[in-house]
Amino acid sequence: MTRTIVENGYVATVDAAGTEHAVGHVVLDGGEVVAVGAGPAPEHLRAGAEVVDASGCLVTPGLINTHHHLYQWLTRGYAQDSILFDWLTALYPLWSRIDADLTGTGAAGAMAVLARSGCTTVGDHHYVFPQGSGDIVGALVEAASRVGVRLHATRGSMDLGASQGGLPPDFAVETTDAALAASAEAVERYHDRSREAMVRIAIAPCSPFSVTPDLLREAAVLARSLDVRLHTHASETAEEDAYCLEHFGTTPTQYLEDQGWLGPDVWMAHAVHLDDPAIERYAATGTGVAHCPSSNGRLAAGIAPVRAMLDAGVAVGLGVDGAASNESGQLGVEIRESVLMNRLRTGADSMSVRDGLRLATIGGARVLGRQDEIGSLEVGKLADVAVWRVDGVEHAGILDPVAALGLGALPPLKRLYVGGRAVVEDAALVTTDEPTLAHEVALASRELAERL
Repeated sequence: MTRTIVENGYVATVDAAGTEHAVGHVVLDGGEVVAVGAGPAPEHLRAGAEVVDASGCLVTPGLINTHHHLYQWLTRGYAQDSILFDWLTALYPLWSRIDADLTGTGAAGAMAVLARSGCTTVGDHHYVFPQGSGDIVGALVEAASRVGVRLHATRGSMDLGASQGGLPPDFAVETTDAALAASAEAVERYHDRSREAMVRIAIAPCSPFSVTPDLLREAAVLARSLDVRLHTHASETAEEDAYCLEHFGTTPTQYLEDQGWLGPDVWMAHAVHLDDPAIERYAATGTGVAHCPSSNGRLAAGIAPVRAMLDAGVAVGLGVDGAASNESGQLGVEIRESVLMNRLRTGADSMSVRDGLRLATIGGARVLGRQDEIGSLEVGKLADVAVWRVDGVEHAGILDPVAALGLGALPPLKRLYVGGRAVVEDAALVTTDEPTLAHEVALASRELAERL
């Protein structure tokens, strides 16, 4: 890995002070950022370095995706006009035919698109583990290595089938004990605690309407005994609120807190229907949120109260969510979606383009507990860097390069670095062959459909 100098671009560091350099440099060496500042790189760092001229480019931290369902890349375009519960009911039978091979192919396709949209860290929530499906978590890890991105894989689970009052069909769920044992095994096999980790594992029962209280409680105990993070869906739809009221006599937030599921080691997906008391509990306990604006729009779930969460001090990051509810699969476009949707909810001045960029970078790092390692361009942080071209026909002449991300069309990437290694060059993956991968995805999608 050679030293790399990226210079002459507009550098948005997303540090605590919001430092930006109209013409600046970032120097990558040994997998870390070793210099960042205004003007050209220091002379003493130039010997033997590869120099990337970022003139006409915006340089940002690599984007961080805090919630996804990578396997769903194989099931895009289904149930196009459904709300969440109907959409899930339509797709559970198909997903229950998944296995490790198909998951790995779908995940590689999804992560390729994520990388090409500026994403360097992928958070995935996989919760469908049919009997005999093989090592699905291992397939996710292998797919991330193929593409070259960091992976925060969660070992999800469902143990509440329809016969017990849950939403998923009985054939799509596991037993409580099997889910807990498999979760512990995934952590033991794949979780990397090192600072520069490319793979980390969290434990993630699916949702209040697909798991039992026993699984929620025991998963929280297990995760804390193993010192890993916890993740689930929470307050995504009005129907979920009604389900919790009917079955548990309380709100999703109170129900989850009763099971030990609020805390600085927990992040929730969606949090669309949080009232003020719930936001206060999230803030007081350090519970994070993955905001998924496009998916929430696709399923008509609503617009999350992001401004209120941020003002209360809640850590909020961005998520694509499953590609079956966000067929774009691109994280970069979620910056614009978060800005526009939250302005619809709370006004034109409630969400700036820099707010959107912070959600996608240091906000996501906080949600995943990696704010000391990734999420901003600062000396000593890992060298995860996106270099966006803003001199093309889409953005040439734009007054503010950051607005290219927050208000304009997604710019193409000149470079994307993960740990100082180039993953994308001139808008194309350099880690794997894109046409081959596209062909594999098409075949896998067809095979899965034929299994049903």
